[in-house]
Amino acid sequence: MTDQAVDPDGVRLAQEAEPEGRFLGRTRELKELRADIERAGLDTLSGRKAPRARVLLIAGRPGSGRTALADELVRQVADRYPGGVLRTRLSEPDGTRVPVARAARELLDTLEVPAPAGAPEDDLTEALRAALAERRAVLLLDDAADAEQVDALLPDNPDCLAVAVSSGPLTGIADVRPCTLGGLDTKSAVELLSRFTGSVRITVDPRAAERLAEQCEGQPAALVLAGGWLAARPKAAVADLAKQLHTEPAQGTVVSRVVRLVHDSLPASAARMLRLLSLAPAAPLDPHTAAALVGCSVEAARTTLDDFVAHGLLHTAGSALPQYEVPSCLHPLLRDLAEAHERPGELQLARARMLERTVRLLQSCRAITETDSPQAREKLLGMPRALRFPTPRAAADWLRVRRTALLASARLAVADGELDTLARRLMSQLVRAMVAHFGTRAAASDLYDIHGLVLDVAERRRLPRERAAALLNLGDLDARTGRTAEALLRYRAALDAGREANDPYAAGRAMESVGAAHLELGDYDRAADWFGRALAERLARDERADAARLYGRIGAAYTYAGRYGEALRNWRAAVAGHRKNGDTAAQARALSELARVQEYAGRFEDALRTCREAVEWARRAEDTRLQAALHLRLADSFGRLGDPASAALHRGVAERMLAEEDTEESAGEKAEEDAGESVGGKAEESPEDDFQPEQGANACEIRSASAED
Repeated sequence: MTDQAVDPDGVRLAQEAEPEGRFLGRTRELKELRADIERAGLDTLSGRKAPRARVLLIAGRPGSGRTALADELVRQVADRYPGGVLRTRLSEPDGTRVPVARAARELLDTLEVPAPAGAPEDDLTEALRAALAERRAVLLLDDAADAEQVDALLPDNPDCLAVAVSSGPLTGIADVRPCTLGGLDTKSAVELLSRFTGSVRITVDPRAAERLAEQCEGQPAALVLAGGWLAARPKAAVADLAKQLHTEPAQGTVVSRVVRLVHDSLPASAARMLRLLSLAPAAPLDPHTAAALVGCSVEAARTTLDDFVAHGLLHTAGSALPQYEVPSCLHPLLRDLAEAHERPGELQLARARMLERTVRLLQSCRAITETDSPQAREKLLGMPRALRFPTPRAAADWLRVRRTALLASARLAVADGELDTLARRLMSQLVRAMVAHFGTRAAASDLYDIHGLVLDVAERRRLPRERAAALLNLGDLDARTGRTAEALLRYRAALDAGREANDPYAAGRAMESVGAAHLELGDYDRAADWFGRALAERLARDERADAARLYGRIGAAYTYAGRYGEALRNWRAAVAGHRKNGDTAAQARALSELARVQEYAGRFEDALRTCREAVEWARRAEDTRLQAALHLRLADSFGRLGDPASAALHRGVAERMLAEEDTEESAGEKAEEDAGESVGGKAEESPEDDFQPEQGANACEIRSASAED
């Protein structure tokens, strides 16, 4: 078969042919590109080994089949690159440049290489180069906006191949091999038409087919759309379409003229859906999105979307759920049609309906995990059946598949600037759903991006309370990834915002976080000072549990500073506070720390008595591991006091308790795995595992951004 993929920047035929039969023409281009892979570069000719990956450039106008040619080239050479094929888009359908950091993270995710949440661009690109240093892989960089994007992602490995797709040259990249695309030859163009029309109509009037191919300038996107128009009208002759195109005003590109013709020939409801699809986020869309945009049922939307696929207007995205993609070459044309046919108010209403539907789906996705909550079950049953998930596993699968589209929806909502209330609700529900299904650790990178968007809205709308919440969340994620200095700056800004909002919770939370950052940085006196300020806030509001916990944090800071007198006073206050609050487990842990400080201070007899008391409270709290740790500490203490028999006794007790605990944990893990398989495989970690008081996700954001909950 000769060349051109029937995928002009994404347009695919509905009829699934054999892989080798789906690509037409471009024989010369493919041959030259394959030869360029082997051709020596300037470094090799000068006797030096090429320091970086070979770069091939496929340049052409949108709709010229540039992406399809890149796909076909990669398919043909993939077996020579056992490291696999990595693909990412470097421009949004509307032409917006994709940040290099986001593209690098997507490639690292494909490689299953973890990257810290919120890591800067340089760290991510360095991690990508390190991951590809010993791997023979292909990078397909689609729709590159400029040379800087491509250059930042290139691996320092000459065994790798980078195939870049762009509208023009990539000036600045050394030894790049360009391949510029024009239209298809007439034979390939007519054959592409025949795949839609069948051979009979082409054979009956071959001259009309050649004339139509010429009118389409050999552009695959225009030919696919023309073929789809003919496929939808079995009784129409090829000459009929050629005549209509001839009378079409010669405005814009040939692809835009064919799009207008196809759009105008659709039923009014289908035409409206087609043009409103340009409002969807730059990611695969589903029937729910289309239904919300036009205000129809999900079933009707899916039927129309399938019709669009059959006629070359959309193609399906490979996933377990029904998903569709608007070809990038059509996206700006559909946007122009929407602006020409719809009033601005109608477009804004369509966006609002789409975001509202997304919010409700996320609510349903989260609610199905709250099986112990009668309110959540009642709320779930009150939702329309189309918005409900049958099982937690189905909800988690939906969230995983739709993750890219959901994040794009959040970015789109924030960029809109006029739907900030919906944007805040969307981001709040997205955070909750991700934490419920994946846990904060697994979703940390996405949560970092979402909290950054929340901060953008809060600053634009001058909402100090939401700004404080976003800064606290971002600070927590910075702290967890070792960027403590950056976290400290966020916490100080959050404190200012909390005070501006007159929010005592946010201000107190920020003070405690500032103290934790100073503690991590080794500035123990400042840490104790900030913990003391937070303690004063808690005492003023009679928050006894938090006050007792903060006494412990002050005691820990003084312990690190070697100021054991102050440390002992604060740990005793913590013990007394937990005792008054009836928190047996916390009291046992505080007694354990008090005994440790007494040891540091050289008060071994006091430490022995306190440790025994801690063992008793740990037993009452049924904290086996703490009991075992305390028995080991008692063993060490008796060893120092010259009583080996008692030391051996306590060490034996600890070892027996730990062995029994490990046996019980193994059985519990097996039961949890079985339960997880039956209810939908929730993440291995509970969301609460990451919500520690000093660096947990901030409840302030949840409370402030979600009015309906």
